[in-house]
Amino acid sequence: MALWFSASAVTPQLTLEWRLSGAERAWMTMSVQIGFVIGALVSALLNLPDRLDPRRLIVLSILLGAALNAAIPLLDAGADVTIALRVATGIALAGVYPPGMKIVASWCREDRGLGIGLLVGALTAGSALPHLLNAVPLLGEAGMPPWRSVLYATSGLALLAAIIMALFVCSGPLVAAGAPFDWRFAPRVFAYKPTRLANFGYLGHMWELYAMWTWAPLLLIEAYKAAGWPLAGARLAGFAVIAIGALGCVLAGKFADRIGRTSVTIASLAVSGSCALVVGFFFHSPLLLTLVCLVWGFAVVADSAQFSAAVSELTDPRYIGTALTVQTSIGFLLTLVTIQLVPPLFAAVGWEYAFMFLAIGPAFGAWSMWRLRALPEALKMASGNR
Repeated sequence: MALWFSASAVTPQLTLEWRLSGAERAWMTMSVQIGFVIGALVSALLNLPDRLDPRRLIVLSILLGAALNAAIPLLDAGADVTIALRVATGIALAGVYPPGMKIVASWCREDRGLGIGLLVGALTAGSALPHLLNAVPLLGEAGMPPWRSVLYATSGLALLAAIIMALFVCSGPLVAAGAPFDWRFAPRVFAYKPTRLANFGYLGHMWELYAMWTWAPLLLIEAYKAAGWPLAGARLAGFAVIAIGALGCVLAGKFADRIGRTSVTIASLAVSGSCALVVGFFFHSPLLLTLVCLVWGFAVVADSAQFSAAVSELTDPRYIGTALTVQTSIGFLLTLVTIQLVPPLFAAVGWEYAFMFLAIGPAFGAWSMWRLRALPEALKMASGNR
């Protein structure tokens, strides 16, 4: 998953070399989201995660994504071609994340929240890795690594993932029999009230998540720059505020299996939404800003796996892969809105207020999960722990 933010992490270098506009900087991340949505919708309508061997699907998708990512520094063709390659990379990643959750679900029953939490924690750490690579001063001059090296390194990490997947991973004993093709199952995920509410909770979470992951590292860079603090420290802080979410995913998964999916998701949404409301007011105090961002980074993704675990428990076992793919495709489609809104809000009201609108999502998500908690079907989750 280091492929996801590979180009986003090196946006400062690309801006200097290619003279990127504000919109082009946003598209370095948004293009991956668009590609993921396209790939996930096609995959869901064709029931690919439930009709194909998920391991083979993941390996082939990783190899394709690694090649497309490496083509960016190899071709060095500028912003337009790079954005097109990022869209294609997103399409490839749609064959990695949802099938991966299906494989984990096939190994877990009572501890499914922890299992999927570990996977989403890995996704979080992988998403943070490009920011770490871009913060290592030994790779470049004056503390700024060459952007081509960062992209080649992320493709190399993806190849390592493909090898691990091919040699060591298989579906577990809880995998359902191969599902027949049924394009009508995809819309049923939102027609059935319990899965609809779980997905509404996920949408509230996604409203906030990727906008935070995209712009919080740049917020830290600008704050450190304004205070005269070393930019290498800002880049390390940007890595840390994303990577700490991996710990949040694991801990939230462990507690959700014991005390309930809705309890953990509501608490996590409350913390992350509160951080969105106040984070901008710490812009002129980089140390406090970093601490708030670390709390935000911990909470903003901690609940993510629990929405997926809930859907896997509430839906037809034969179509878990399709249901999870529908969930992620709609969620990532929503992120296109919030990622694009932050730059004009910053221009209009400054960093102090630019992130406050993100709290709308957690509020809606918490309300949806509270409604799900009241349904009798909620007893299917977490061994009866709502």
